[in-house]
Amino acid sequence: MALLMIPMTCFGSILATSQPCQTPDDFVAATSPGHIMIGGLFAIHEKMLSSEDYPRRPEIQKCVGFEISIFLQALAMIHSIEMINNSPLLSGVTLGYEIYDTCTEVTVAMAAALRFLSKLNCSREMVEFKCDYSSYMPRVKAVIGAGYSEITMAVSRMLNLQLMPQVSYESTAEILSDKIRFPSFLRTVPSDFYQTKAMAHLIQKSGWNWIGIIATDDDYGRLALNTFAVQTTANNVCIAFKEVLPAFLSDDTLEVRINETLEKIIAEAQVNVIVVFLRQSHVFNLFSKAIERNINKIWIASDNWSTATKITTIPNVKKIGKVVGFAFRRGNMSSFHSFLQHLHIFPSENNKALHEYAMLLSACTHVKNSDLSQCIANHSQGTLAYKANEDMEKNFSLRNDFLWDYTEPGLVHSIQLAVLALGYAIRDLCQARDCQNPYAFQPWELLDVLKNVTFIDEGNLFHFDAHGDMNTGYDIVLWKEIDGHMTITKMAQYDLRNDVFIITDQETKNEFKNLKQIQSKCSKECTPGQMKKTTRSQHICCYECVNCPENHYSNQTDMDHCLLCNNETHWAPVRSTRCFEKEVEYLNWTDSLAVLLLALSLLGIMFVLAIGIIFTRNLNTPVVKSSGGLLVCYVILLCHFLNFASTGFFIGEPQDFTCKTRQTLFGVSFTLCISCILMKSLKILLAFSFDPKLQSFLKCLYQPIPIIFTCTGIQVVICTIWLIFAAPAVEENISLPRVILLECEEGSILAFGTMLGYIAILAFICFIFAFKGRKLPEHYNEAKFITFGMLIYFIAWIIFIPVYATTFGKYLPAVEIIVILISNYGILCCTFFPKCYVILCRQEANTKSAFLKMIYSYSSQAASSLAISHVSLDSTNSNITMTDPSSGGRSATRQESKDLQAQAFAHICRENATRVSKILPRKRISSI
Repeated sequence: MALLMIPMTCFGSILATSQPCQTPDDFVAATSPGHIMIGGLFAIHEKMLSSEDYPRRPEIQKCVGFEISIFLQALAMIHSIEMINNSPLLSGVTLGYEIYDTCTEVTVAMAAALRFLSKLNCSREMVEFKCDYSSYMPRVKAVIGAGYSEITMAVSRMLNLQLMPQVSYESTAEILSDKIRFPSFLRTVPSDFYQTKAMAHLIQKSGWNWIGIIATDDDYGRLALNTFAVQTTANNVCIAFKEVLPAFLSDDTLEVRINETLEKIIAEAQVNVIVVFLRQSHVFNLFSKAIERNINKIWIASDNWSTATKITTIPNVKKIGKVVGFAFRRGNMSSFHSFLQHLHIFPSENNKALHEYAMLLSACTHVKNSDLSQCIANHSQGTLAYKANEDMEKNFSLRNDFLWDYTEPGLVHSIQLAVLALGYAIRDLCQARDCQNPYAFQPWELLDVLKNVTFIDEGNLFHFDAHGDMNTGYDIVLWKEIDGHMTITKMAQYDLRNDVFIITDQETKNEFKNLKQIQSKCSKECTPGQMKKTTRSQHICCYECVNCPENHYSNQTDMDHCLLCNNETHWAPVRSTRCFEKEVEYLNWTDSLAVLLLALSLLGIMFVLAIGIIFTRNLNTPVVKSSGGLLVCYVILLCHFLNFASTGFFIGEPQDFTCKTRQTLFGVSFTLCISCILMKSLKILLAFSFDPKLQSFLKCLYQPIPIIFTCTGIQVVICTIWLIFAAPAVEENISLPRVILLECEEGSILAFGTMLGYIAILAFICFIFAFKGRKLPEHYNEAKFITFGMLIYFIAWIIFIPVYATTFGKYLPAVEIIVILISNYGILCCTFFPKCYVILCRQEANTKSAFLKMIYSYSSQAASSLAISHVSLDSTNSNITMTDPSSGGRSATRQESKDLQAQAFAHICRENATRVSKILPRKRISSI
């Protein structure tokens, strides 16, 4: 391994800070010759010393504020070049380097870039102006650096003139991926696009949505802020405040802006997470003042400072809270560690940065390692005279471990990759050229090869993508206090391609859980079952929590809107966390109302059977014979049985078969029942009618079997047409919010109405006929009870129409069942119960003699009504005067009236005997 040498004989008294540039060589921080020269740009000092607010003369001032971590980066470049030179990679071709200190200033970096572009082997250090630089040979073939994106962009625009390759190890601004504006720029680190994306993902994954951001007022800070704002919006994270600090430490307003930023942090009490895109020096000043104000937050560190020992060694730094950072993926550091262990300052190569470090170290000889960085920082701000002595080398060697503590592994690995990429590209280019000749190739030729170079390091394959980026990924680090010292520990890795965090151990998972316990929200978290209602138009993260309405749900916290349930099959109550499957409802067999209606139907069937038994056992009695005989009674009772049985089809889970059967069975059986009763009414009216014209009409009309078949057949036709063209079917009614109503859809309301309307017409005709014969003998007057039965039917179905039209739900079939039961019970009771009463309780009235007696009594009254059509009282003679229609209207005496009444009675008895024989089948009664 080559050793870095500093000649002790070249100075007797030197200064601890860099001197103003007198010659171009004074401007070089470190150099070493080689066949192919590589330039380097490192901000070894944090600022230029100036006593004025702004430059008044075009001169480069001396730099102050020695940065140990950046000095180590320069050493990493030197070490990597020496590693290549000592390897067989380039086969006798050596790489040289010229490293310049940019002093964190764009102006100084631009001066260095001019030196890089100056013509090779030209004593006048000049840059020629040409229209075509294809054959121009500059001082260096490529440049490594710079670290800060703003400096890199300025330098890159100059290097673009000659398409000189520039490989950065730290500049991450997304704009640098634009190959139109920066065609010669490449980098061995990911773009800020990925870093901000990973940050936003981490913040969102941790449950934070109300954060602050602090950035520097330069190209890097502004671009990072804008890119991060886009990423946070995509992850539903809001930025409560954006604070921008001056980019340069020499800015007089920096301290004021830091104080204002801290005041803003204190004012925004709900913001507990702050993302920081600052340089290390800015973070150092910010944290130092934050510790004084006892500000405790979670700080998300960018790759600029996430592993900076300068910041982790701030006294009481643990008081600022937790720091979670993104660092470049680290590599094998053993070789560089060994390099630092054997670092010496013997006279060898020209390395002014190493000179200065040695002097600062000697000035802090009696300071412990824990306070060494602060001592160096204090001495590097001014001019320190130091006289060389023999103890300098000894003290330098004893302090080598101090440098290792300040090493940032991710950045060192990025620098190593940059040098390796150049080394492999030069190897490929030099296979057909003699690269010991400095004129062997131009920088733009190296650029073409470098863009496509692929190499393996430590078993990993590396190459530049189409944007010139080497997407190596990130390590997620956490600052933890161990044994009183702040230590940077690796928590996870971030996979750029898949946008995922790779966590390998349980301890890391616990660390993530601990982070999630810290809240950083504008509003209280909305629980499942609630949704966010925005209260501030400019921030979606500030909201109120409102309950999800009915049929909506939310199953996660902080949902923007509630999800709609599938109204056809599911429902949800207010503030629900999930949808519930709708229950299928119908009039079930176990429903209390259904059980009651079934009990009434069964009771009706028992009545029908009981009446059938009673009539069968009393078949030859006058009451049974006057009811039309056993056949008619059985047909009517069968219809009642079917009507009661049809109610069972209205209960239970609807099926297509039950839906079609229930209405058809009821309609046909009830029509047959009414048709039989209609014939009975007509028969009774015919038997006891004394109007010759009406009697003649009824005789023509009275055709029992054809009329019954015709009336019933019409209903069968109506139902058949209904079933063919618009049959009832099962339908799922989903209009109810919580249940699916399984019901029978009648298919055609017109057909349903026609069926019921036809029954009503028959019932009305039956009612008219029965009403005409309502004054028959008391114990045999069926017409009067049929009239009552029809009235009950009409009342029930008139009430049914509005109730059925307005009832909704599973109890709708129960409405029709109730109407069927009422009408059926009404007709059954009015038709058969009076007869059963006579058969069972008035047996003396159920005889032939009693029947004839009733006929005699009724005939006597009918005769009186027929004979006496007009009665007048003569107040003077006290005689009753009767007008006989057959006598031409003359007045009759009392005696004549008695004779006329006797003749009428005899005539009525003969007529009734004939008609009653039709009711009681026996020999014709010719006389009483």
